[in-house]
Amino acid sequence: MSETVVPVAISDHQTVTAVLTESEVRAASWIFIYAPGAGSNVYDPFGCHLSRRLPASGVAVARFQFPYMELGKRWPDRPAVLEEVWRAAVEVFRGRDRRLLVGGRSMGGRIASQIVSAGTLVDAVALFAYPLHPPGNPLKTRDEHLPAIKVPTLFCSGTRDAFGSKEELEAISARVKASTVRWLDAADHGFNVPKSSGRSGEQVQEEAFGALMDWLGSI
Repeated sequence: MSETVVPVAISDHQTVTAVLTESEVRAASWIFIYAPGAGSNVYDPFGCHLSRRLPASGVAVARFQFPYMELGKRWPDRPAVLEEVWRAAVEVFRGRDRRLLVGGRSMGGRIASQIVSAGTLVDAVALFAYPLHPPGNPLKTRDEHLPAIKVPTLFCSGTRDAFGSKEELEAISARVKASTVRWLDAADHGFNVPKSSGRSGEQVQEEAFGALMDWLGSI
């Protein structure tokens, strides 16, 4: 595999870091632009796991971070800024005779879904640990835009995710055209599992990778 650091310009004086990972022996038919959750960055563990596994399967990975992480700040940028960065990343990495998949973990995937629902053209969306609502606050949902997505969409979450129960996520996915839901048994929002499950966090990440590959093969 080869990794290339690619600056994504969001203004004349500001860029964010992206890392493009490609196979050196297999041409990619897809490129997955991936953004992390609110507390992580371009080296998000799940994004790195996908970058190790996907290129050999014909999927290049371009993962990036948002401006607040670039500057070492704690709190996420305003939604309009997050969306602007997502659109800039799409423009940098789209093309090259590859189908375009966008998404990510938690907030990164949520913002990707927002720009697609607003008209950004992509071929598919993959949402891992989608944050349907804050923990303990099921009335504050973040689902109004989701039915506007018209391309194949994957929801992949743990069955113990406090940001959206199995019943809640399945209910909203039923309103999203061409959506698929895959469950990671006993995993929480961070893809952690109890010791009693007999699995490690890395094994759960591998399960999520498998769910992604199965889904891509079906669309």
